[in-house]
Amino acid sequence: MTDERLRRWRLVLGGEHADGTGVTLTGDDVRMDGALEKLYGAGEEGRPRPGRRSTGLGDSAPSVARWLGDIRDYFPSSVVQVMQKDAIERLDLTRLLLEPEMLDAVEPDVHLVGTLLSLNRVLPDRARESARAVVRGVVRDLERRLAQRTRSAVGGALDRAARTSRPRRLADVDWDRTIRANLRHYLPEHGTLVPERLIGYGRRQQAVKRDVVLAIDQSGSMAASVVYASVFGAVLASMRSLRTSLVVFDTSVVDLTDQLHDPVEVLFGTQLGGGTDINRAVAYCQGLVTRPNDTVLVLISDLYEGGVREELLSRVAALTGAGVQVVVLLALSDEGAPAYDHENAAALAAMGVPAFACTPDAFPDLMAAAIERRDLKRWSERHESAG
Repeated sequence: MTDERLRRWRLVLGGEHADGTGVTLTGDDVRMDGALEKLYGAGEEGRPRPGRRSTGLGDSAPSVARWLGDIRDYFPSSVVQVMQKDAIERLDLTRLLLEPEMLDAVEPDVHLVGTLLSLNRVLPDRARESARAVVRGVVRDLERRLAQRTRSAVGGALDRAARTSRPRRLADVDWDRTIRANLRHYLPEHGTLVPERLIGYGRRQQAVKRDVVLAIDQSGSMAASVVYASVFGAVLASMRSLRTSLVVFDTSVVDLTDQLHDPVEVLFGTQLGGGTDINRAVAYCQGLVTRPNDTVLVLISDLYEGGVREELLSRVAALTGAGVQVVVLLALSDEGAPAYDHENAAALAAMGVPAFACTPDAFPDLMAAAIERRDLKRWSERHESAG
């Protein structure tokens, strides 16, 4: 092994006598090792593991704030976010996040936003504005990353869906599709093609072309999905050619459509945790559907149903039968394969509604596919194989 690989293994293994590296750390490596030891030198619930020293992070906000500062100095942002998430889960740092000075020291990310939202009802007034600032920063970054791609993909899909066989102007003719549709009318002796049938786009109109309903499961396991879905909901609501509604649910349903102008307000209108009644949420969404053939319903849930399962499946069948394009996402996040109710997912797939996870980067293309009524099962399989 090279010296660099041995050094990295020494940092991973933690320096126990039998780690086999024989490496002695110096300089910043000692401080990096100390930061790792305070978090990973402890076992479950912060108890020392047998045979290891373990100082832990301590109970005071100042000591944790110093540790947060150290890891930001010594590790890249992506690693800092993982370590913060692990510290919250392993060492019960949630209560310390109620302090404004702690929120000023952390690295903002989607997981931290999810934690803050779960604390929303118990945040003291002096920590609430700090929490909002953290959430606002993360939302701003997500909008910068995702908004333009979403508007472009969805706008293009709406234009394609408005294709007509009687374009009124030459500028509305899709020449590529027109030529391909009329190849049998090619006249080789004249070196030309006679387009018997024109294919083009309808005139751009300011009227609403599609209704989009986002229904978001706000149970604790769906925290990252809630964050991303709220941002996407705000972006879609900014498009005049769409009528976008957003509801969140656990055992009750809350309509947050009137807050879509500000995704931060949407997020603080959620309440992560609690039970789940998907059937009640879908029933509410049914009441929002006025143009079934022009409606896309996106249900974001792990499908662990606490309500009446038979009614849920019956409602989904009724929606699809009426012409609604129903999309079921088991997760909208970068966290990989989620845990979900396989029985309910299989039942939905049997009625032609596949349930799958989707990353935020792929969501704009998914919405375009749904608007154009493409085969979503093929879409999901193609994206899974590409991933």
